[in-house]
Amino acid sequence: MKLLIVNGPNLNLLGTRETQIYGNVTFEAFFDELKKGFSHELTYFQSNIEGELIELLQKANVDGIILNAGGYTHTSVALRDCIAAISTPVVEVHISNIAGRESFRHESLLSPVCKGCIFGFGLEGYRLAIKAFEL
Repeated sequence: MKLLIVNGPNLNLLGTRETQIYGNVTFEAFFDELKKGFSHELTYFQSNIEGELIELLQKANVDGIILNAGGYTHTSVALRDCIAAISTPVVEVHISNIAGRESFRHESLLSPVCKGCIFGFGLEGYRLAIKAFEL
């Protein structure tokens, strides 16, 4: 199974950004460990640019996408429309529990068009998302 993990804005700062919320491990270090636990073909992409994320999702030739859209989760109609338009299933992941944070983070524009959503389990949410594609 080919799975693509996509992280949006500011997730390139994992390991140093608000460590009380996001932890102190870089995503690259986590991804190296994550790949060891699965036989699936896992690839990773991160961008702070909304259009790059949309282009990638539209062109992805994979069995599933794991998406942490960061702040675009709450603001990007364009990203939502992209997910609705593609046939590749998308699982939405967030490191923190977005429902337990600031009120502007409570609504995800993406959740209604995703296969499923995993919030609040730290980086382990990515591992759970991979397992969701095995179901």
